Amino acid sequence: MIRRYTLPEMGAIWSEQARFEEMLRVELAVARVQAARGLIPAEALATIEARARVDVGRIAEIEQSTDHDVIAFVSQVAESVGPEGRYLHLGLTSSDVVDTALALQLRAAGERLLVDADRLLVALIARARAEADTVMMGRTHSVHAEPTTLGLKIAGWAFELARGSVRLASAVDEIGTGKISGPVGTYSHLDPDLEAEVLAGLGLHADPVSSQIVQRDRHAAFLGAIAILGGSIERFATEIRNLQHTEIGELQEPFRAGQKGSSAMPHKRNPILAERMAGLARLLRGYSGAALENQPLWHERDISHSSAERVLLPDATILLDYMLVKMTGLIGGLVVRPERMRENIERGFGLHASSRVLVALVEDAGLSREDAYTIVQTAALRAADERRPLRELLATEPTVAARLSLSRLDACFDDASFLRHASVGIDRLSRLEAELVARAAARRDGDPDGSPPERALPPEPEVVDAAR
Repeated sequence: MIRRYTLPEMGAIWSEQARFEEMLRVELAVARVQAARGLIPAEALATIEARARVDVGRIAEIEQSTDHDVIAFVSQVAESVGPEGRYLHLGLTSSDVVDTALALQLRAAGERLLVDADRLLVALIARARAEADTVMMGRTHSVHAEPTTLGLKIAGWAFELARGSVRLASAVDEIGTGKISGPVGTYSHLDPDLEAEVLAGLGLHADPVSSQIVQRDRHAAFLGAIAILGGSIERFATEIRNLQHTEIGELQEPFRAGQKGSSAMPHKRNPILAERMAGLARLLRGYSGAALENQPLWHERDISHSSAERVLLPDATILLDYMLVKMTGLIGGLVVRPERMRENIERGFGLHASSRVLVALVEDAGLSREDAYTIVQTAALRAADERRPLRELLATEPTVAARLSLSRLDACFDDASFLRHASVGIDRLSRLEAELVARAAARRDGDPDGSPPERALPPEPEVVDAAR
């Protein structure tokens, strides 16, 4: 992934140095279990652990001759160890090391994405609660429907993000699967219980029947979960873009001092970050498609998946990391314009009350639904065409005037009646908050080095960097 969209922590997971370090971690884990079982000398293990080093430059140099990066890696590490290096990679095939190390990288990347998602979730919940009483027009087909609140809209985003996090968490757990089963997965050189011990030590699942590789349905599921989360972010961003239209003007992206919107038009204040989210989400869907194509490999293995994965796995996780972090900043700094929301409601001439008038004519006035619908629709279309308040026309419509009192008609146009249950959705956010607390505690308790837990609160809303 280009530097523009690569944040340092996720980028470090996918560096060449990190890749080979994880491969060395697998090699050392195997060597330790082999030494414990007397399969290699204990003195050799001590030397390997003391001297084994990764030199990315030297690996690249060796690969110029071998045209095989794993052989180049094993040769370079063996060089760093000395004669005892001959005990490295004993009984292993390349995919034992590559796929198991990849599982470690993917799990680390996935866990970082889950923390990112929790931080965005906290930001969404906070914003939903803050805007619980911010009334705005709901729209269907881009046309005024009935009033809602910004808080309820954002609460819906929060629950969608939470569902995506559940999918991703399941995929992250499943992607943490390795194999030490040798060529074509038959354990011809190393016993199955050795594999179990090695992978347990690495905190990975063992593929029950791996063939020569870990099967790629897991990777497809992981990329699918990433693409769905990206699609959710795109949905949130698209709504912000739409509500920033000049003609609507209800929301705006934060716009920092010194930021420029156009080289030619100084007035421009564009939703560039939300637009960027849309573009990057398209890439994630493309990566998911490539991951699906990687499933049907030939026989016990081929390497048609390998070249694609060198691009799509780092890129997809790096991009979603970037999107989650940037979206957190966007939600934290979002500019809300309730006065424009009220103007837009008034600009609709009360047409949004048509449904309540319809119900009143049926329930209170005793009209059939068909007759009531015709009366209200005729008045509503006329109000829209003549740009006159719907209440004014209905008050003088003979059937309505004869069947409904003015006070009952007025009640139909009371926006509070539309929102009497809107708080229910906001109240339900408490469940998500409880889950956040539980996850933060689990991360804290599961940290073997006792370092501080991941924060349950998001970072301070970042200044949106237009250049990135």
